[in-house]
Amino acid sequence: MKPLKPSARENKRYLLIEGKNLKQNIEKAILEFIGILGMSKTGLSFIEKNNNSAIICINREMLDSVRASLCVFSEKIQVKKVSGTLKSLGK
Repeated sequence: MKPLKPSARENKRYLLIEGKNLKQNIEKAILEFIGILGMSKTGLSFIEKNNNSAIICINREMLDSVRASLCVFSEKIQVKKVSGTLKSLGK
């Protein structure tokens, strides 16, 4: 199978997030705000998790929706930084 052309690949953004119970809370916040179809469009994946922080990877077109869903969630989840590469995120 041939690899995808760079123009056909999804453009990703990396988010540095702080809060508690991040794996459960991030998924729950996105599902409540955007729904199942929106969750599938985000292409959410967890890159790294620490005690109170995590780095997630999402699709570039859904960045505003994901940030809005984290803002309106009942528990405090903060987006500290958004970047196009992991290196510039300060990993």
